[in-house]
Amino acid sequence: MNTPDDDWLRLDQQICFSLHAASRAFNGVYRVILKDLGLTYPQYLVMLVLWEHGELPVKKLGEHLRLDSGTLSPLLKRLEAAGLVSRERSARDERSVEVRLTEEGSALRRRALEVPRRIAASTGFGADEIRALRARLDELTTALDAAALAESPGGSPADARS
Repeated sequence: MNTPDDDWLRLDQQICFSLHAASRAFNGVYRVILKDLGLTYPQYLVMLVLWEHGELPVKKLGEHLRLDSGTLSPLLKRLEAAGLVSRERSARDERSVEVRLTEEGSALRRRALEVPRRIAASTGFGADEIRALRARLDELTTALDAAALAESPGGSPADARS
């Protein structure tokens, strides 16, 4: 890149800020769309993983979502209070807590099917553009995880994501 030094520190030159602004804009649209389901965006992400994978230990759920248990536990408590999930100590490993959908949580999936369509329409992008953008963002995430790992001597991939 041939950018003058002073331009490197301009807000409009920061990819992180562009991603941050896009994320906040997404959250605004999701807030409106998910209101009908009674879910917040983070709760919706939990439900997506459970709809896709079924019963999971909290640790595995956190790995899918890139969240630690301290962040995930309050989300799960609220979902449990809403009657959408149940949590139970594993019979195989007492240290592990299993999360599963309730009947109501499973039934919510049908109502949620419209959410991705509405989000896609909100972007103004076609399906191919969305797939290409998601692929590039996945590549970016992989590169940044590797860079964070390289920058933290003795660190683990989980440390890089924290």
